[in-house]
Amino acid sequence: MLPENEINRVLVVTAHPDDADFAAAGTIARFTDRGAEVVYCVVTDGDAGGFDRELDSGGMAGLRRSEQTAAAKLVGVHDLRFLGYTDGTVEQSLDLRRDITRVIRQVRPDLVITHTPERNYSFIAPSHPDHRAVGGATLDAVYPDARNPYAFPGLLEEGLEAWTVPEVWLNGGENPDHYVDVTATFDRKLAALRAHASQTSHIEGFEGFLRTRFSSLAKNAGLGEDRYAEAFKRVPTA
Repeated sequence: MLPENEINRVLVVTAHPDDADFAAAGTIARFTDRGAEVVYCVVTDGDAGGFDRELDSGGMAGLRRSEQTAAAKLVGVHDLRFLGYTDGTVEQSLDLRRDITRVIRQVRPDLVITHTPERNYSFIAPSHPDHRAVGGATLDAVYPDARNPYAFPGLLEEGLEAWTVPEVWLNGGENPDHYVDVTATFDRKLAALRAHASQTSHIEGFEGFLRTRFSSLAKNAGLGEDRYAEAFKRVPTA
């Protein structure tokens, strides 16, 4: 597995706008601060989220795209790809595998960050069915699809050669084995999450919840008091 200082291109594949920020915005800011290129691939527009029913007719999707774009800028990400799948109905399909494989071959990342495809019985929030479907499809796209020149031959016709991703970091699982100290970037993580006002502005005590959650992860990692951490399961693929 690559040392973090040798990771120069990162692809973050999520189900919804705001998923990257909840799971990994502090880590992403660390990568971009040292010059790594980070790209977001967001599978849905999040049109089934939020609490403003006046936006049900389609305005929610546009709002959430703009919120994610603003949040991404706060952590140094300017390249976002939205796949346009319907929020709440994502399945681990061949079409989704192909679309994620396309982005992997376009970006050619050293690292992919995505959801765990497993259900978390200790903390249910990461186990949204869209998350699990996207995580599973992304792992299938990483191995074997993106590296196999015979998978989805239409991609070769688009000029997209096979690419081997060396490593995947899964978020949201019960048993992480890799912790990133995000104390120095935690305020930017908070700012990125506040940019998702349609999802977070109504939550009483939201900042306190986040500080408790991510300080607990830091303690689990042995980083001590007054630290914050994000947690992942590292999956070598080579």
